[in-house]
Amino acid sequence: MFEFPDFASTQVIMSFLTLTFLEIVLGVDNIIFISITSGRLPEENRKKATNIGLIVAMLLRIVLLFGLAFLTALQEPLFYISGSWVEGGFSVQSLILILGGIFLLYKSVTEIHHKLEADDHTVSNSKKTKSTLTQAIIQITLINLIFSLDSILTAVGMTNGIHGALWIMILAVIGSIIIMISFAHPVGKFVNDHPTVQMLGLSFLLLIGFMLIAEGAHLAHFKMAGEEVGNVPKAYLYFAIAFSLLVEMLNIRQRKRLKAIQLHGISEDAKDAGYFKGNE
Repeated sequence: MFEFPDFASTQVIMSFLTLTFLEIVLGVDNIIFISITSGRLPEENRKKATNIGLIVAMLLRIVLLFGLAFLTALQEPLFYISGSWVEGGFSVQSLILILGGIFLLYKSVTEIHHKLEADDHTVSNSKKTKSTLTQAIIQITLINLIFSLDSILTAVGMTNGIHGALWIMILAVIGSIIIMISFAHPVGKFVNDHPTVQMLGLSFLLLIGFMLIAEGAHLAHFKMAGEEVGNVPKAYLYFAIAFSLLVEMLNIRQRKRLKAIQLHGISEDAKDAGYFKGNE
């Protein structure tokens, strides 16, 4: 497992590239969460919180990769519940996913409420900045642990049986995090500059929270009224996110176009009123 892979092999190269791409895709929800969480920080602290969050994500993934045996043990049921209406066997992995989903739901609803209801309380900037930065880093670290489990399990499944699989996974994780660090700040700035995108991102986190809870319940073979919770393909989630983003991009473009038309109209009205001449 610890032997270095032969990157002259087509299989190794394809596995590395595919896994790097998947790590980036799986990290999109992570970037959305980090962007929204760091968006409540002062401008000078946002990039720091984003970079710390992604570096923590990389370190957690690498640690989990070296603990593959422990990761496998996480799938063994810790306890069972059985009743007339509900039954299931819950492992550490399923519990982490369920609790992570609940945390995301709570975080999303709280943020939506914060954006809809302005905070009337005034807090000193220095105290608020310190407290918020600490809270942001803690929240980012916690959610990174949950997203790391999902990411690493995908990596293990993709590289199973390939020579030097551990190093392929580590290099793919490092490569994907470097790419995400490069794009996370522009993505975060874009999200924070467009309130509708922020709300859309929070809606994505709600979807992801429900998805994590459903996935955890599925892994626990949870049954309610005799019906087992089925697996929800992630492709549905990614399609919904991609489609929603496409619609929002069209809306943003339309708003910019309407704004330009309005400004042009104001300019023409000003010229007609004699406030300034067109060539001046």
